[in-house]
Amino acid sequence: MTTTAEQLSATTLLRFATAGSVDDGKSTLVGRLLHDSKAVLTDQLEAVEQASLNRGQEAPDLALLTDGLRAEREQGITIDVAYRYFATARRRFILADTPGHVQYTRNMVTGASTAELAVVLVDARNGVVEQTRRHAAVAALLRVPHVVLAVNKMDLVDYAEPVFAAIAEEFTAYAASLGVPEITAIPISALAGDNVVEPSAHMDWYGGPTVLEHLETVPVSHDLTACHARFPVQYVIRPQSAEHPDYRGYAGQIAAGVFRVGEAVSVLPSGRTTTITGIDALGESVDIAWAPQSVTLRLADDIDISRGDLIAPADDAPAVSQDVEATVCHVADQPLSVGQRVLLKHTTRTVKAIVKDIPSRLTLDDLSQHPAPGQLVANDIGRVVVRTAEPLALDPYEYSRRTGSFLLIDPADGTTLSAGMAGAAFAEAAEAVVTVDDAEWDF
Repeated sequence: MTTTAEQLSATTLLRFATAGSVDDGKSTLVGRLLHDSKAVLTDQLEAVEQASLNRGQEAPDLALLTDGLRAEREQGITIDVAYRYFATARRRFILADTPGHVQYTRNMVTGASTAELAVVLVDARNGVVEQTRRHAAVAALLRVPHVVLAVNKMDLVDYAEPVFAAIAEEFTAYAASLGVPEITAIPISALAGDNVVEPSAHMDWYGGPTVLEHLETVPVSHDLTACHARFPVQYVIRPQSAEHPDYRGYAGQIAAGVFRVGEAVSVLPSGRTTTITGIDALGESVDIAWAPQSVTLRLADDIDISRGDLIAPADDAPAVSQDVEATVCHVADQPLSVGQRVLLKHTTRTVKAIVKDIPSRLTLDDLSQHPAPGQLVANDIGRVVVRTAEPLALDPYEYSRRTGSFLLIDPADGTTLSAGMAGAAFAEAAEAVVTVDDAEWDF
């Protein structure tokens, strides 16, 4: 007999983030999704029902399932990123519920940075607003491959198909212009439960999936083994024991791709080449290993390798440079200024750096560039040029979300200043808004 644990281990995992403007009903949608999919414990539901009664509400306010901070409950808004874990028979989910306020853009970047899908909510009465465009732009910047437009509060516009169609057309055209490869529009009422988990009886004109059905079936079979192979060295293992007097291994997690015994590799940033003579995984020698396995590589030559070096195939190694051009989202309260000295953390490597230039700041309302702002403040997104003290092997973020991303850190106290994405800001505009081959995307 198959156990629940065995069933869950056989299902796929989807990481997704939710975003929406204030009062679009995002927390209610998340609460409805958890409630109707039977992912809420009895005591949690009882607590929400009691809190709702205390506030004079007859029906339970499902938004309280996610808005956990006292300030969130009092103001009726989402402030912090809340992670929720739930599962159905078909798939496991990690949900990042992100804020909608402009001043919490950095929180959305945090929640959506590892997401494979983003749910953007729109109030059917208001349509696409400035914050909706901001959320679409952030999803495009972070290369989130699947975007769901959830047109909420359809019950307040009499479930009118023309209202939904107009909003879907406007948002789809805008998101496609940013290079978002797939957009799915779903009309819903989070309060009434229409098209969230169960199909709506009020919108027979809509023949597409419910929100949960789409989340359960959207393809996330992205194969990291098809990507450029990258292995950031985390630790050098040199036991020098009687049992292993000459053992030297390089431990870490494979960020992408496949490594095989006998394969020629380059060690970056030095550029030295050698051959893989052995791979150890879970205490056993194997001939092949792939992402995201944690393994130890053994090499033919005694090369000076330390934490932070990157091992890659000799014929497919990334370029090494001390000049980094990137888009960053500034997350710290203190500004980022031209001439500022920082630390740059890329995979397992941390190097000293200086901000040489901030060419522009992005205005997310209309995607215009404000030239030469001089500095970036909290929640700003802008282009930066950073000069590092040591060479780095960065991939363009559009090819690899793992080895194309980095952090800028305050060397004085270790505060994270900015989250960076190397290379071009946006992907080229999609020719058609259809499902595309996931091999173009690296998680």
